[in-house]
Amino acid sequence: MDPWADREEIARRAAARVADIAAASSAQLDEVARLLQAELADSISELRGDHLMLDLLYASVESNVKTFFHIVRYGVPVDTVEAPWPAVEYARRLAQREISSNALLRAYRLGHRRALEWVAGELAGVEPDGRISFSALQMLQDAAFAYIDRVSEQVVAEYETERERWLANRNTIRTATLSALLAGEEVDVASAEQVLGYRLRQEHLGLVLWADERMTSTDPLESLGQLIGAVAQEVGADSSPLFVPQDRSLGWGWIPLRAGTPVDLDRLARVLGEAGSEVKAAVGAVGAGLAGFRATHRQALRAHQVAVVGAERAHQITSFTAPGVRAAAALAGDLDLARDLVTSMLGGLAQDDEGVARLRETLTVFLQQNQSFVATAAKVHLHKNTVKYRVDKAVRLRGRPIEEDRLDLELALAACRWLGPAVLTRSP
Repeated sequence: MDPWADREEIARRAAARVADIAAASSAQLDEVARLLQAELADSISELRGDHLMLDLLYASVESNVKTFFHIVRYGVPVDTVEAPWPAVEYARRLAQREISSNALLRAYRLGHRRALEWVAGELAGVEPDGRISFSALQMLQDAAFAYIDRVSEQVVAEYETERERWLANRNTIRTATLSALLAGEEVDVASAEQVLGYRLRQEHLGLVLWADERMTSTDPLESLGQLIGAVAQEVGADSSPLFVPQDRSLGWGWIPLRAGTPVDLDRLARVLGEAGSEVKAAVGAVGAGLAGFRATHRQALRAHQVAVVGAERAHQITSFTAPGVRAAAALAGDLDLARDLVTSMLGGLAQDDEGVARLRETLTVFLQQNQSFVATAAKVHLHKNTVKYRVDKAVRLRGRPIEEDRLDLELALAACRWLGPAVLTRSP
């Protein structure tokens, strides 16, 4: 017998056997789909317990199996095939749930393998000729590979498109929800928590984080996102912080705290120091519940304003709870008024000079320590006589006793410390 004719006969009979199996699969389609769905559901941990997604997975499997055997039975060219609607919808829902596309592709890989195993078993039961069985299996394998390659490419494209659309919509909703919360509007707390991915019914530490836009080593926002995670870890947060970028180098943040957790600003300063001098933070006081969520944020914004006015002399971390920051925040809203206060209350002590700045710092501590030279000396680690010398010199520069206008004097000193050159007088 002509070997080419023999091969053609084997191919013809194999194609016929493939068509027979494809036709027979219709009766067993539900069983095959259920078996595949059960195995896939067990292997994709992200779907466990999600009944809607499991139903969509079954519909995707069933439609893919049905479409595949249809094109095999009738010889439909694979390059004309479009992904079944249930498969496309399953991909979209995965994107909306932010489940990795790996879970999508894993389903196709496993489905491909199991479908071929099932076909091989069917062939073994109905085709005694090993040559025909092998040829038929090869045909099915080639067709399955081409089908999976085409359809998986389509569903991944749908996944990516939906993911971009979903993230854009989610960010819009998230921004609107956050704006409503901060504006004091009535909102459903549970719904807001779901949108933000952050629990509002707890204690919070509000922050404003910003970076020098001239940073070239990395993306500023990426650095800030990593930084708030590091801060959250440092304070022992038991869940993820909320970080909301405001522009390419500034973002708002909230860190969840266990009830009664103290915040060590020195430890936070160390974390910021490790991030580099280009990064700065303003921090509010710890607040509880929805009201605290708003209050700590307002305070962080005011502390940020103080740091921005202080410019190059701003501390790497500016806390609203630090002595004098509340006063400086109030004065930062009207710098003309602040300058007038500083000039009238401090006289020569308002000079923008390093030596005069030391005198102001010593006088500030002296007033905080109830005008005790001994207590001030211990606080600033100087000899009592040195403290007295500095205080006396500060009083002379001021031009009048510190007992006069005591409250305004302390406000002026706070303005000098935190707002710096914006309120100081240039040295002659």
